[in-house]
Amino acid sequence: MSASIHLATPDDAVKLLPMIEAFHAEDGVKSDVEGRAAAIAPLLEGSPHGALWLIGPRAAPVGYIAITFGWSLASGGLDGTIDEFFIRETVRGRGVGTEVLIALMSELEAGGVTALHLEVADGNDRAARIYKRIGFKTREKYRVM
Repeated sequence: MSASIHLATPDDAVKLLPMIEAFHAEDGVKSDVEGRAAAIAPLLEGSPHGALWLIGPRAAPVGYIAITFGWSLASGGLDGTIDEFFIRETVRGRGVGTEVLIALMSELEAGGVTALHLEVADGNDRAARIYKRIGFKTREKYRVM
């Protein structure tokens, strides 16, 4: 399985929307088709606030990752947050997620991102182990609110 990533464009909405729907259903996020389409449109059109990447072959992607951008004085500038990261269940467990994160972190760093943040749901020990293995650390004394 190729863990290649491709920056998504407006033409990719038709591929992204079913995966976003699947992720939201799996994660318990209440959303509707119109809301999802409206949320991704600016990112697909080049908004400076974030970007979406397709994972795997562009014609038949196996997942997506959404990164949003902000500014952090503590991190020294542009920072990113992994807003959503989805890989089809049939492809999970093959190292694709790890490959994607390593490739994307390198790409983001080359683009000037000084820090990359993410959230892991309590109980998702598998994901937490993967993130720790590639260098993410828990910020002690802090909680996301």
